[in-house]
This record gives sequence, C-alpha cells and structure tokens, in this order.
Amino acid sequence: MATYRNQNQNKKFYKINNYISATEVRLIDEEAKQIGVVSIQEARRMAQETGLDLVEVAPLAKPPVVKLIEFTKFKYQEAKKLKSEKKGIKGGETKEVQMTPFISDNDYDTGVKKSTKFLTTGNKVKLSIKFQGRQIQRKEFGYSLIEKFTKDLADYGTPEGEAKLMGKRLLFTLTPVKKK
Repeated sequence: MATYRNQNQNKKFYKINNYISATEVRLIDEEAKQIGVVSIQEARRMAQETGLDLVEVAPLAKPPVVKLIEFTKFKYQEAKKLKSEKKGIKGGETKEVQMTPFISDNDYDTGVKKSTKFLTTGNKVKLSIKFQGRQIQRKEFGYSLIEKFTKDLADYGTPEGEAKLMGKRLLFTLTPVKKK
C-alpha cells in the first residue's frame, strides 16, 4: 500500500506564470507551433492578452521551453499521455502453471488450455512440476511430462533453455512464438 508521500513523489512539478525565473524563454503556442525566443516579460504579456497560462515544459533547456496553454488542459494532456504509455506495456509477464508428474488427463488438458491462452496473449509460461513425497525418486516422469507439454504447445511457444530441478520442483519455461 502506497503512502500519501510516495504518491506525490511520482507527480511532476511545473513552474507556471510568475514562478518562471528565466529572463529569456523559448515560447510555444497552444497548437505546439514555435513562436521563438522572447523575453519573459513579452511572454507574460502575451499570456495576459490571450488569457492562457505560461507553463515551463523543459526547464533544463537553454533557454527554457515555455508553453502558452491553459494549465488544467496541459495537466489533462500529460495524464492522458502517461496513461497511453502504461497501456502499451501489456503482456510480457511470466505466468506459472503447476502440475505433478502423475497428473490426470483432464487436469493436464486444463493446464494446456490455460498455457495456450497465456502464450497467445504474449506472456511466458513457466511450468512447475512439483514432486510430492517419494515421487522425487522417479524424475523421468517429470521430464516426460515436459516433453509432452512442449509437443502439445509447439504451435504457440518455444522452449527457453533446459528444464531445471530445484529442490522438489522441476521448472521449465516456454516463450511465445512470434507471429509473422
């Protein structure tokens, strides 16, 4: 759970109107057309005439870039841009499917269907075969299950490396096939 302080650290701070301290600024109008390098007094006068705000967009530039726009509209555009950037990150996660070496056919089919869905949406699938009790003595059943799993999902995913035995779990990862 994020605290109030952490939420405010992610927000960007913009200098507006009289808080802009530079003497000369590069001015951009509301339609993103460049007006040019003007003094801050001239920029403030133009903002006063049009009824818009001066928002410092790039404070580190020489001279700083200032946009002539309504501040609430500017904040809305920035939030919209941030939201669209987050939207493009869908997929690419690793989803885990758990099985045992002596799994029933129906449970196996369910795992394959889930894995197919994960791989088609662009996620990796990590197959985790859990050995219970004395099953660890029969590791070959786990490896044969991995071969069967790989063969069944050959159209959707390709193996990523070899299967690894970690403790009582046999781990194996499939990566989605790139569509042409």
